Amino acid sequence: MERYVIIVAGGRGLRMGGDVPKQFIPIGGKPVLMHTVDVFRKACPGIKVILVLPREHHGLWHDLCSRYSFEPPFATVAGGETRFHSVGNGLEAIPPGEHGTVGVHDGVRPFVSEETIRECYSMAESSGSAIPVVPVVETLRYIDPDGSRTVPRDRYRLVQTPQVFGIDLLRRAYSQPFNPSFTDDASVVEAMGHGLTLVEGNRENVKLTTPSDLLYAEFLTRRLSREE
Repeated sequence: MERYVIIVAGGRGLRMGGDVPKQFIPIGGKPVLMHTVDVFRKACPGIKVILVLPREHHGLWHDLCSRYSFEPPFATVAGGETRFHSVGNGLEAIPPGEHGTVGVHDGVRPFVSEETIRECYSMAESSGSAIPVVPVVETLRYIDPDGSRTVPRDRYRLVQTPQVFGIDLLRRAYSQPFNPSFTDDASVVEAMGHGLTLVEGNRENVKLTTPSDLLYAEFLTRRLSREE
């Protein structure tokens, strides 16, 4: 069966406070997005990478691939109005009738582990879905009009990507009309009444969003390079 990954990199990085979109900021000698693509290629040799970028960033990405001698993905498609529409555009790049699995991953999560990726695809191939999660370590409080209260954190999980599904299942899910309650691919699939399988993620698999995240990214990149 074929394996695909749709890497969504539609953000403009406004919270980073700079002119360069966060997916193109260099860490460890190359742009964040290239680290993200590379880890999927290492974890699953032969995987077909579909990159979703705002149309106005395609030229910049092409130039970066030339500058860094980076092999372009299987396909690069334009982003949509929302993440939901961007993933839908990515799914259209998969040939009709193709069977296998497809993951959806945030372009600014370059530190997903190879083990997490392989486990997600393996589980999705047997159960139809795989959602990586990690335990909550902070204390949680629920807030309502009457005040707040502590809730048992062991009943909650933080959700990561890649979220991996059978191709046919994800196509059907994304044929639904858009709903603002769709916060990730799991919520889109769940809206059809389909169950989800949770797998253990890795704590380093954070989404780079703020300038302080870049400091963490540089530190983690140096640490991982020493371990290789």
